[in-house]
This record gives sequence, C-alpha cells and structure tokens, in this order.
Amino acid sequence: GTDDYVYLTLQGTSGCSERHLLDKPFYNDFERGAVDSYDVTVEEDLGEIQLIKIEKRKYWYQDDWYLKYVTVKTPVGDYLEFPCYRWITDEKEVVLRDGRGENHKKPDFLQNIWNSLSPSPFSMYLPIISLIWRQWGRVLRILKIIFFRYVLFLCIFRMENLYINRFMHMFQSSWSDFADFERIFVRISNTISEYVMQHWKEDFMFGYQFLNGCNPVLIQRCTEIPKKLPVTMDMVECSLERNLTLEEEVKVQLWIRLDCTRSFSYSLTSKLCSNCFSHISLQAFWLVMAKPFLGQKPGPDNPIFLPSDATYDWLLAKIWVRSSDFHIHQTVTHLLRTHLVSEVFSIAMFRQLPAVHPLFKVGSCMKGCMRARVVITSVNTVPILPFFLQANATGGGGHVQMVQKAMKDLTYRSLCFPEEIKAKGMDSKEDIPYYYYRDDGIKVWEAIKSFAEDVIHIYYESDEVVCEDVELQAFVKDIYVYGMRGVKASGFPKMIRTRETLAEYLTVIIFTASAQHAAVNFGQYDWCSWIPNAPPTMRCPPPTEKGTVTIEQIVESLPDRGRSCWHLGAVWALSQFQDKELFLGMYPDEHFVEKPVKEAMAKFRKNLDEIVNTITERNKNKKLPYYYLSPDRIPNSVAV
Repeated sequence: GTDDYVYLTLQGTSGCSERHLLDKPFYNDFERGAVDSYDVTVEEDLGEIQLIKIEKRKYWYQDDWYLKYVTVKTPVGDYLEFPCYRWITDEKEVVLRDGRGENHKKPDFLQNIWNSLSPSPFSMYLPIISLIWRQWGRVLRILKIIFFRYVLFLCIFRMENLYINRFMHMFQSSWSDFADFERIFVRISNTISEYVMQHWKEDFMFGYQFLNGCNPVLIQRCTEIPKKLPVTMDMVECSLERNLTLEEEVKVQLWIRLDCTRSFSYSLTSKLCSNCFSHISLQAFWLVMAKPFLGQKPGPDNPIFLPSDATYDWLLAKIWVRSSDFHIHQTVTHLLRTHLVSEVFSIAMFRQLPAVHPLFKVGSCMKGCMRARVVITSVNTVPILPFFLQANATGGGGHVQMVQKAMKDLTYRSLCFPEEIKAKGMDSKEDIPYYYYRDDGIKVWEAIKSFAEDVIHIYYESDEVVCEDVELQAFVKDIYVYGMRGVKASGFPKMIRTRETLAEYLTVIIFTASAQHAAVNFGQYDWCSWIPNAPPTMRCPPPTEKGTVTIEQIVESLPDRGRSCWHLGAVWALSQFQDKELFLGMYPDEHFVEKPVKEAMAKFRKNLDEIVNTITERNKNKKLPYYYLSPDRIPNSVAV
C-alpha cells in the first residue's frame, strides 16, 4: 500500500484526459490488499481508451507501492483491464496498455513519437539506463540484500544442519582418508547423496551419473573410436564379452562417448593458487563398464587408464573425470546455458516488448521467467561467487576461457531439447533405457510446446500477423544482434515468419529458464556433496605413469578441508528452493485477462499434473529416484 498521492490520466484514440487525483474524503486510500474505486469525469470523448498513466507523488515520506492492475469502466459499460504487477517507487509514473494484447502494433500516436527518434549506437542502452534510473531506490535495496546474503553465506558454516564450523580452523590441512569426509557430510545427508557416498567407487555409479546426474548433457552415442583415443584390442579385451574385434564391437554394440572437450580445442589446465589444478580432457566409456581415458595426446607421460589397471590407478582416473565434469557442469551447462542465456532473453524482453504483449505476459507468468531476471541472478549469484572462487580450480580465470570457447557450441538448435537429444544419438529408448533426463525432459518440452502453440494461435490468426508484429520482430532481432553478437553460426533467427516457428521459439525460452535449469541445478547436493565424487579442485597434477598411485596420493590430491567446506556450503545453497517457490504452471498474477488463454493455462496445468503422476509412479521404491524434471519440482524460472 501507499499513503502517497496517486494520479490517473486516460489516453484514447481521440484525446487525452487531464490528470486526476484519486482520493476520497475521510478514507484511507490504497491500503495493502484493498480494491478502491473512483469516478473520473472527462469533458470530451476520448475515443477508445488505449493507455493509462499512473503517477505517484510524495505525501509525508517516500514509500513503495505494488499495483496489481487497473480496471476502467467506460461510459458505454465496457470493462478494460490494464495489468501492472510491478512496484512503483519514489515519485515515479508508469504507462499501462490495455491487457487484451489484441493489437501488437504500436498505436499511431506512439509510433509517430517512436519514428521521430533518430537512431544512434547509444540508443540501444537507453531502455536499460532508464530502467536503472527509475528503479534506483530499488537498486540500493538490492545492494543491501546482496550484502546481507553475503554475510548470511559466510555464516552458513555455523549453522547446525551443516555442522562444519569445527573444521574451518584447519583450512589448509588435508583429510586423513575417505571416511574423514563423512565428518562434514553426515548431518545433511539424504537418500541419493548417501547412496553416492556408499557406491561412488563402483563403475556402474560412475557411468550412471552421466545419464541421470546433475550434468546429463555431455553423453553421446559413439559410432567409431575417436582419433584422439588410440585404444587397442589388447587394452580392452578383458572387458569385451564376445569374440569380436574392437571395431566390430563398436558397430554392433552400443558404445557411449563422454566428450568433455566438446567446446575445447586444448587441454585446459588452470591454477587458482598453489597446488590447485583443473584438467579438462577427453573421456569415453562404455555404457555398462565405465572406461575413462585422461589426456588428449597419449604418450609416455599421458597413459590410457583401463579397468584392468591397479585399483588405485583406475580410481584416480575416474576421480579426474568427475572433477572435469564438475567444472564443465558449473561453468558451461549451468551458468552459460541456463543463467546467461536466460538473461539474454530477459534484457531483450524489457527493451522491446510492452507489458501487454503476449510474450511479455507469458514471461511474467513464469514467475519472471524474464521479469527481474538480471536482478534475481545478481542477488543470488554474487554471494556465492566467493565460494566457487575459493573452492574451484577454474575460479582463477579458467572459467572465463571455458565460457568463451563454449559459446561456439551455443546454438539455437542445441537449445531445442528433442533435437539435441537426437543429434547426440541418445533418442532410442530401446538402445538406451533408464535415461530419465531424456524421457522426462521430452515430456515437459512437449507440454510447454503445446501451451506455447495454444497461446500463439489465440493471439496470431495467421503467419502474416506474426510477420507484422513489429515488437516481436524487434525482440527476436535484439536477441540475435546483441545477445548472440550477430553470429550466423549460432542459428538464432533474425526474424520469425510463422506461428510454428514462434511457438518453438517461445518453448525454447520457457524450457531453458525453467526445466533445463532445474535438471542441472537442483541435483547438485545429491551428486556433488560427497567430495571425492565431484572434487571442485585437484591439488596434484594428473598421474603420468601407472602402478604408482596410492591411497595416500589420492587423498592428498582431493580438496583440503577448507575448500571442501566452501564447496559443500555452495552446492547445498544452490540446491535449495526459494521461499514461497512457484513451480511450473503456477500463475499467481493474472496477466492474461482473456478466457481462451486462461483455458490454455488450465490445460497446461493438467498436462503437467499427468507428468508428475507418471514420474512419481516410476520412482516408487527406486534407490536412485530421478525427480529433477518433475513439474512440481521445476521452478517457473531460473532464480539461483
């Protein structure tokens, strides 16, 4: 609520009203949760009302006001709804358009103003600068929140449920053995993390994580032995179950390739500080019996490790693979391909789409799938950055190189979930069963796409209407030009010409910011809390010869006590839902006022409920349930 003065101005096709003070004598206006009605008299016909302007001016002291919507009843009895759903801070004003969103072309009087503005390179930044300037008071509050959360995260290690404050004074000391890690683990254990702790050394667990762990996107089908992998028949003969050559085995048996160098043309070794290593390398393994290989160029100092090697040689090789996977997951799979991509969509939306545009309203319904995305990411990410800079080997600059190189593989088609699964050869349920990330992801993708198609067909009667929507085309162009830097190889469209393409485009936006993020974020504590299974750094370089690895060397290679604590606190925090979390299909704000759209939303929720039931039934009695893509566990948008 607010005690400030509130003014209303009506703008129609034939004229504009005077500014009217909304005030009732002896009445406390605009209390929290109230619905207030006011009569506004105008002396001449304004025509069809298209805009209203709300102004707030200080009374005694500055306060903020959250306005949901304004309903205008015209002299002929028509009701027009103008959604707002935003904070009006300080002495600010907002201009609202009719919420029906039937006409996506700017009104003539607005278009004339628009055309009179001479374009300049600086003009692309004006909407963002204007937004920051108008919301400066909110920015200051956000900075306070960031500071508070940073202090909170620093104190998190003193919380009883983490139970790790006793180790902070031993920051640089090593663990004694694997069992020693349990001392910071036991108090916040759960079903999956405990199972990982018990079975992490086993080959089946090593392989299973690349199917349904928190980074299930690197795995792809292998139809030939990679050239950089000079493996011979003699090396793997003991692991083959039939009397076939290695080449024949690859052709008739399903082989899986885990390519951690998909975005990297070289082996990235970065140093955060002394004795802190990261090694991004090529690994490949068979679906049933894991077979990782470290290194890009085999040689005397870069051996190929096999299951038939000594126990500790093989174990350390797998630990290096898991550490490499952790870095790629955090920097590429999680940060780049969900957070940063969603911010591109968000900024373009704020700059190009009015609040009543269907795409803007769909984004706003997705708990701010776009709304305040940059702010949300900043508030939640900034406090956690010191954790990763302290604990991760790539925190010293390697993460920047990884993102830059991964941009080469960030294409529009790679964000289309079913196509990406098929491109990797992982689409066959018969050949590759138990790939729940694929199975559940396709179900959620189809539900979102069906919803997107319903909304698009309500607002766009034909493909021609899509082409004529200047605001939509500006939004798409903004993403291509400024988000993807105009790189044709990205495959992002510069213009959308059909309803079918638009529905897919909207599906990509929603799926990336909701389901894809949930799939790679909320399992971090499950799979990464047991430090030996996902080391954020390795304190010794990779082994250069076989037969020399000892249990003491492995423990010495793993993160020390301090970095282990930083890591554990970070993955725990990132895996938590927000307070009063809104999940996929929940729409607390009624941005849509049209009955057909509300029916489409109800249909969407029903489809999501069916998916939840299917996943719940499948997970019954499973030791390793997969629930990250269950719609009741998918927040409406990326928010951590």
